Amino acid sequence: MSALSPVCPPGLGRPLVVTADVRLLDELLRMCAVANVEPEVVPQPQLACEGWVVSPLVVVGADLADGVASFGLPRRKDVVLVSADLDDADVWRRAVVVGADHVVFLPDAEAWLTDRFADLADGTGAAALGIAVVGARGGAGASTLACALAVTAARDGGTAALVDADPFGGGIDILLGGEAEPGLRWPDLAGARGRVDGGALSAALPRLHGLTVLSWDRGPGPGVPQEATRAIVSALRRRHDLTVVDIPRRPDPAAEEAFGQCVLGLVVIPAELRAVAAAVHVAEWLRPVVADLRAVVRGPSPSRLPADEIAANAGLPLAGELRPEPGLTEAVEEGAVPGGRKGPLSRFCREFLAAEAAAVAAERGWAA
Repeated sequence: MSALSPVCPPGLGRPLVVTADVRLLDELLRMCAVANVEPEVVPQPQLACEGWVVSPLVVVGADLADGVASFGLPRRKDVVLVSADLDDADVWRRAVVVGADHVVFLPDAEAWLTDRFADLADGTGAAALGIAVVGARGGAGASTLACALAVTAARDGGTAALVDADPFGGGIDILLGGEAEPGLRWPDLAGARGRVDGGALSAALPRLHGLTVLSWDRGPGPGVPQEATRAIVSALRRRHDLTVVDIPRRPDPAAEEAFGQCVLGLVVIPAELRAVAAAVHVAEWLRPVVADLRAVVRGPSPSRLPADEIAANAGLPLAGELRPEPGLTEAVEEGAVPGGRKGPLSRFCREFLAAEAAAVAAERGWAA
């Protein structure tokens, strides 16, 4: 069992639909049919209690929102309040009492809500973790950490994808020794739009060390449009337990789109003053894009600054510290896979991913 795959209750992949409004239910069931997902439907507020914690997505009709709230159910993510009345001014009060993080109106939000249902049918749904990694400065080791996180997840039994979002990075597949491996690269996908089949996409990409890898080729072609980045990264996230995205340090709409597809961002900061100053600017750029942005401090520190102080000076919470690993750079140059050998990098990745999985399990009430 992967560290990223907590033991979930049976039927976890089914959305919970709570409404007694027949017309609204007909619309929701039609969307579920389009998305090829079977919901659990409860027409009474008290029947929602059992599935409230374990369902990956809860859709509450405006008609039963107050009734559901009266049971004092715990706050959770992925609760959608849906109404068919655009003039219902009270809907926002209901959203607050039921703890909804989205309020949608039909038919306007039909496409969005159908996509949310389809996410559950197409992959790991709400359990999937997306991590974006960026260096505070050049040579910080962000690509190495991104590779190691994905490799660790795959070796622990999870499904993992590694995405190279830097067209000028030389191709992250080289770090995995797979530059000659057949399969699609970013230039082949520049025309992608809308919803992409995650299964077909994964099958067309190179498989390296148990990972699905999307990299750049060595050609001088143009970058990929923002719309294509959105479609491709979203498809990979739906299909894998973990998707890791290696982000360039310069502002770029496509890179920002890839970063925004992730729930967590890691800024790799070498333990030196110039890197801390650079990290401040990187954090200012990316903080509006992803809510959870943290620092990974890479030692050694010439001035012996502690990792928590370095992170604080960059204005970021500390995700962890990468201890020095002599010989790592040389080993990777000679073909070793980042995260594939015992040492501080591998240990950091396993402990970090285990902690994230435990946090998800606790949040959703799953058995760890």
